[in-house]
Amino acid sequence: MADTAALENSKKIQTLRKSPASLLGKAFEAGSVAGTVELREVPFLTMAGLRVDPAGEAGERVGAVTGGLPAASGEVRGSGDTAVLWLGPAEFLLVAPAESHDSLGGELPRALIAALADGPGQVVDLSANRTTLELSGPRASAVLEKGCALDLHPRVFKPGTALSTEIGGIPAVLWKTAEETYRVLPRASFAEFLGRWLLDAMREYASTEVP
Repeated sequence: MADTAALENSKKIQTLRKSPASLLGKAFEAGSVAGTVELREVPFLTMAGLRVDPAGEAGERVGAVTGGLPAASGEVRGSGDTAVLWLGPAEFLLVAPAESHDSLGGELPRALIAALADGPGQVVDLSANRTTLELSGPRASAVLEKGCALDLHPRVFKPGTALSTEIGGIPAVLWKTAEETYRVLPRASFAEFLGRWLLDAMREYASTEVP
């Protein structure tokens, strides 16, 4: 009975949650141009900060849970829908579907903590720390280039690359998940500002060209 009540309470909490960029949902739809550039929020993804030596025993155990740990700057490793982004030599950001997390502590974060065991390192549930904005379409890179100093040429910034940067002056992780799709991970407090900046940068593609 207790488990059933906890599950019902969890479901109620989920219906009350509002994502950091939820106020911009309709603006994202209106500002998107199908086949050119589109913007949406991917809310409530499971995220965990990992600090562990990937070459150590604890790192090997954590890597077995995540599908591997990146070995170099920009690299992304993982298995299935779980991805681990490189942030530093022993610092990583795990990103997984919302279903991997529950409101009472996090199923996946608990598995990572168990894998770390008594080894040196740290696992921190960061699911509420960031949100995810997804920019896609042939003009997605052109939009980002208006306020991002990274070289986004497809020969350099390939799918499966993620780097910490600034976009429109806002610190964020930029992750290229496909040829024309980018995921931008800002901290929750900056999500609305960055969302509006991206909409403004997209505006030229929503305008009718003057013949």
